[in-house]
Amino acid sequence: MYLFLAFLMVPLIEIGLFIQVGGAIGLWPTLAIVVLTAILGTSLVKSQGRMALGQMRSSFQTLSDPAEPLAHGAMILFAGALLLTPGFFTDAVGFALLMPPVRVAAYRYLSKKITVAQFQMGPGSMQGRHYPGDTGPRPTQGDFRDQGEVIDGEFEEIRPKNPSARPSKWVDGPK
Repeated sequence: MYLFLAFLMVPLIEIGLFIQVGGAIGLWPTLAIVVLTAILGTSLVKSQGRMALGQMRSSFQTLSDPAEPLAHGAMILFAGALLLTPGFFTDAVGFALLMPPVRVAAYRYLSKKITVAQFQMGPGSMQGRHYPGDTGPRPTQGDFRDQGEVIDGEFEEIRPKNPSARPSKWVDGPK
């Protein structure tokens, strides 16, 4: 329902603003403003996008949560689409999304509404993988962070005295 209202209201708002602004300053100045905002918006989106891409790269390099830089990148992309759409209302919203404080406020609001079920870095999940020494498949390159010195060792499996006793969650790991 909200999407339908947005698709209905945004063009109506734009048409009303075009009529008002065109009546106040004339046709050609109105069209010049629309073209100027598209050109200015494109250059701002490009510079803001580079900054967001740099933040995303640094979050991947430091293995920190990339959710915020990704959200900023998505908002910048959306702002670019709004700025390329002719109109005063869409330009105002697009320019607002290019301001970092507005994006931070939008991210905080949206992060309260969205629950992340799983977060994973790298080529695949480490859970359920087989490691060297196992009889299963060998891990692919990139599964180990430090492939330095190998330390050999021996182990002895200790069976519980009471075979019907269930192992603790500590030994089993999370399910």
